[in-house]
Amino acid sequence: MITYYDDRSVRVTSTAIRVDGRTYPLAELGMVWHRRGNRSWRVLAGRGAIGAALAGPLVAAVLGIGLAVWLHRSAVVTIAIVGASVLVGLGVGPLADVLFEHLDRSYARGSREWEMWARWRGQPVRLLHTGDALRFGQIYRAVQRAMESAPAGQRAQRAGQKAIGSSGSSPRPRSRP
Repeated sequence: MITYYDDRSVRVTSTAIRVDGRTYPLAELGMVWHRRGNRSWRVLAGRGAIGAALAGPLVAAVLGIGLAVWLHRSAVVTIAIVGASVLVGLGVGPLADVLFEHLDRSYARGSREWEMWARWRGQPVRLLHTGDALRFGQIYRAVQRAMESAPAGQRAQRAGQKAIGSSGSSPRPRSRP
């Protein structure tokens, strides 16, 4: 038995798919397809907040320099305001690294809900529902590999059907694997 994917709730092997304690033998699966849901405005708003957090201190530094030049004060006061503004701008560096990491993870997880469906014993059944696009892609690819490497006897049971379908409201065979 070959394991293609394994985490705390999903395991894909050369013989079966186990999701949240429920096992679906590959021999009983006729077709697998996926659906993607609508965008999550909460995720998009979170990305916007991270962008604002990144831009805020830099805008404050530029405004401070502009204020120092506009006030026409003594050289000491102007240098003090410009110095404070530059320090505010430099303070963004360590914070920016953390914020960019959160932004990168946000894009890896995606902004949609993803579902994996299968035809099991003649009925459509939802195997998986997640908002993590990276994890969904790994699981979906593992299922593809497992279905493609199924023994000839299992493939004969699915004769005339594609094992992996495309996204959409109804299962349709893909034009390519």
